[in-house]
Amino acid sequence: TQFGTFYAPNVSMSGTDGIGNWTLEQFAAALRDGINPDGQHYFPVFPYTDYAKMTNQDVVDLWAFWQSLPSIESANVAHEISFPFSMRRNIGLWKWLYADTPYVSQKGTRGAYLVEAVGHCAQCHTPRDPFGGLDVSRWMMGAPSADGRANIPPITPSELKWTAEEIAEYLQSGFTPEYDMVGGHMAAVVENTSRLTTADRNAIATYLTNLEN
Repeated sequence: TQFGTFYAPNVSMSGTDGIGNWTLEQFAAALRDGINPDGQHYFPVFPYTDYAKMTNQDVVDLWAFWQSLPSIESANVAHEISFPFSMRRNIGLWKWLYADTPYVSQKGTRGAYLVEAVGHCAQCHTPRDPFGGLDVSRWMMGAPSADGRANIPPITPSELKWTAEEIAEYLQSGFTPEYDMVGGHMAAVVENTSRLTTADRNAIATYLTNLEN
């Protein structure tokens, strides 16, 4: 990113390198508050501002699933971040500005919950301001990729021009209405959305087709 290079940590159930010694409460604090077990702020490349909207039951269920995953012994790699962005205490101010983000569209619907909370779609598809916060005035209007090497497309109705049925099909099969196949980072997203229920894929599609242009 423009702030430095961030490496994904080991979040397996390893007690040495991962999160195997965490409690449910520590997992929830990390996921929704961006706080590690030592009380330090996580850098907001971890989309906890979106996960903050997750329900208590979904967090509990996610933790139960996580505990079923294998333990992998793999040491974490330190981030490469330039000063002053490397100072974690500054993240407290960033959170004051951005962490308590309300729903942008269609609050209370299943689609809004899946897109804005669990799926954190805006983290890639919405531009950011100079401080790294999402520019909600340009919600889902496309953005540069984190490495600056590509552009992530807009998914607003006026730009995407897909029907709800076409979006739902894409999330299930990976095929666009033009019969192109999903690629890049989105392939991993579709691998996951293909496991959703039909109702949940339809809810996402309904949300996206009802966004304001």
